[in-house]
Amino acid sequence: MTSMVDRLKMAWLLFWAIALTLLLAGPVILAAMLGRTGNLAFNLTKVWAWCLLKLAGVRLEVRGREHIQPDTRYVIVSNHQSYFDPPALVLSLGLQYRWVIKQELRKIPLFGFALEASRNLFIDRSQGHEALRSIQQGVARLPPGTGVLFFPEGTRSIDGRMLPFKVGGFLVAREGGLPILPITINHSRARLPKGRPVFTPGPIEIIIHPPIEPATADQQGHSVESLDQMVERVRRIIAADFKGAL
Repeated sequence: MTSMVDRLKMAWLLFWAIALTLLLAGPVILAAMLGRTGNLAFNLTKVWAWCLLKLAGVRLEVRGREHIQPDTRYVIVSNHQSYFDPPALVLSLGLQYRWVIKQELRKIPLFGFALEASRNLFIDRSQGHEALRSIQQGVARLPPGTGVLFFPEGTRSIDGRMLPFKVGGFLVAREGGLPILPITINHSRARLPKGRPVFTPGPIEIIIHPPIEPATADQQGHSVESLDQMVERVRRIIAADFKGAL
């Protein structure tokens, strides 16, 4: 049962999340409309992310930044435990990238429009292959050096277990010949678990693994690795440093 203190904490954080969104939505939208790349708008979202995590008492512990090559377009693949994951990644990676976001978030006043104006990619999961094709086209139109982030589990884990990975992001990497950047997120569920209106100050750990090139064939044209094998390989890499249930 949620205590009164927990309810007050969440009301306080929700107030500031809304206030920050109202304060920064205008500048983000303006920056997105005036710029061709959406990079300035993305950088402004770092202000929102920094303020939100500071207000929640979250501190970031980042390992593996040396694995990132500047100005490289990655397909970023990460496990997903909490609503704190996106702002944590925005502040940790030092990369320009865009999110693949479920279509429903487009309907949130100001927030949804700011996401769209910033060149993020929306997906209608009911459209199947058509949705994936639209994402591939959207990625191809992104500015040079701008990557794309996927949460291949598709949703936050409710019990701390890492869910099976969907193949969409891996198809985008393979079809586009883009390197995959695996990310492990730890402790974010402890900060803000799914299904419980309470947050707890403390650390979130971000582990950046070496990139993986999505090779499709050897010199003789024979398949090197199936799509399912690639998905499983990346999942094993992320799971190796995951401090939750598998």
